[in-house]
Amino acid sequence: MTQLWSFPGGIHPAENKRQSTGRAIRKAGIPDRLILPLQQHIGAPAEPLVQPGDKVLKGQKLADVTSGMGVPVHASTSGTIIGIELLPVPHPSGMSDWCMVLEPDGDDAWCELSPVADYRKLHRDEVLNLIREAGISGMGGAGFPTSIKLRPPSDRKVSTLIINGAECEPYITADDMTMRERADQIHGGIKIMSWILRPERCVIAIEDNKPEAIEAMRKASEGTQAELVVVPTKYPSGGEKQLIQILTGMEVPSGGIPADIGVMCQNVGTAMAVYRAINRGEPLVSRITTVTGAGVDDPGNFETLIGTPARHLLSQAGFHPERISRLILGGPMMGYTLEDTSVPVIKTTNCLIAATEKELPTPPPEQPCIRCGMCAEVCPMELLPQQLFWHAKAQDFDRAEHLNLFDCIECGACSYVCPSSIPLVQYYRYAKGEIRTQRAEQIKADRARERFEARQARLEREQEETERRREERARAAAEAQKKKQAEAEKAVAKGDATDERSARAAMVQQALERKKARPAAAATPESATDKPDIEALEKQLNQAKGKLETMESMLDEARVAQADNVEKLERAVTKNLERVKRAEDALTDARKQLETEAGQ
Repeated sequence: MTQLWSFPGGIHPAENKRQSTGRAIRKAGIPDRLILPLQQHIGAPAEPLVQPGDKVLKGQKLADVTSGMGVPVHASTSGTIIGIELLPVPHPSGMSDWCMVLEPDGDDAWCELSPVADYRKLHRDEVLNLIREAGISGMGGAGFPTSIKLRPPSDRKVSTLIINGAECEPYITADDMTMRERADQIHGGIKIMSWILRPERCVIAIEDNKPEAIEAMRKASEGTQAELVVVPTKYPSGGEKQLIQILTGMEVPSGGIPADIGVMCQNVGTAMAVYRAINRGEPLVSRITTVTGAGVDDPGNFETLIGTPARHLLSQAGFHPERISRLILGGPMMGYTLEDTSVPVIKTTNCLIAATEKELPTPPPEQPCIRCGMCAEVCPMELLPQQLFWHAKAQDFDRAEHLNLFDCIECGACSYVCPSSIPLVQYYRYAKGEIRTQRAEQIKADRARERFEARQARLEREQEETERRREERARAAAEAQKKKQAEAEKAVAKGDATDERSARAAMVQQALERKKARPAAAATPESATDKPDIEALEKQLNQAKGKLETMESMLDEARVAQADNVEKLERAVTKNLERVKRAEDALTDARKQLETEAGQ
């Protein structure tokens, strides 16, 4: 007999499961339109492969993730794409996201499917790719892409594969009914996942409050290596980390994943989807969803097309909106209030609860914490809910994170037992969201800073390179000019400048000397008795400075824009610097002359 361990804390809320297990799984039918969100899993959103007006077949790929982590989205039935719009999606905030709207044609015609006769003849990567192409993500939790989860790092060997059939949350019976009626398909998926992972041990875990499911899975597992283990009913025993602790006695390290200790968990619904993808070639286009609560006349479990609006699914169970006080998506412990019944069923939607006021009374107003410690006693992760609450409320997110805020599985046990009616889980969700937002903003700011610094470094390198080339050209030109001047002077001094080239150089040099002498002559009075015009010299200096500023500004703009005329502008700036220097010298000399004359 398999040894079982326990986990800290936990609670025993009223189960309320019998209401939805009295009838077999029913088909929810085809609604008037299907709403298919482009993001139904953890990772990047899918990108549409079709356009409004396109006709599609059931199972046809409509969107795919081209980069990053994610899986495709498929048509749940045949029909026409009538739009790609921002519409409400399942989320606690009631947010909208991009969705494809499919208008069914009623034929429910499949596209061509490609079942695999013997997956053992394929390479494991090929089978994993088929699972990805089928759009399968985890159907019992956050929706992690199954193909990625089934490909653990090479340094983390999975020794234990756990098939999670605990389904510990009140009201939800989707996994229970799936195990009762489709145990063979679940075992088919278990065989495929076991072949991929090659674990030493495969365990199917079911809570002891599901005797029919236990019996069905036991019969299906006869003659296989899978081991069926019945675990005590206690919430949240179906949590991944808690179930691992019950079955192995090991704890997943803080901030780690089950693969770190050689364990992997998969939901029974995920196993069935893997079987259908490989053996039948069917992508994930439907799932089993529980519809229950006193607000419906005929509660039960429905095989529901992905994208079915909640209002259609509720109508199949005999919904009476006037009865309910709250409509909850998910379970009463971890679910959230649904404000809009147009929200679609997605791959992770396992339950809809139409609850009356008597069933789930409106929580009383939040009262101050009395420090009773009951929240800490029931926390399955052995956290400090009271301190986490204080830090989250005070927006002291660093301290909350230091107290392992992200280890919280948001099971709601602390809120359930709180005598002050403090919605503790909501505070934790808020703090996690703020931390994630701040991290995303910090990453964005860091990337922007890195881009700016890289650009500045590039501009500085280019400027230095341009300056170096200019200096080299100026040095070469000066040396050449100096050499020519020396040769010309030598030829003139000897009077034997017979060489035509030397004579021409001497003439050019003399012309240059005359040109340089003109400004000085203009600025210098012709006789010592003439007084210099200070006002005219100052005006000339100001004009030279103004032109220099203009040219420097044009040069800066050209450098930033990496224009072709940078070198030309650099030469112009150099010339204007010389003009300013000459004007300043002329003005200084004139002022000295006036001072000298005044002293005489």
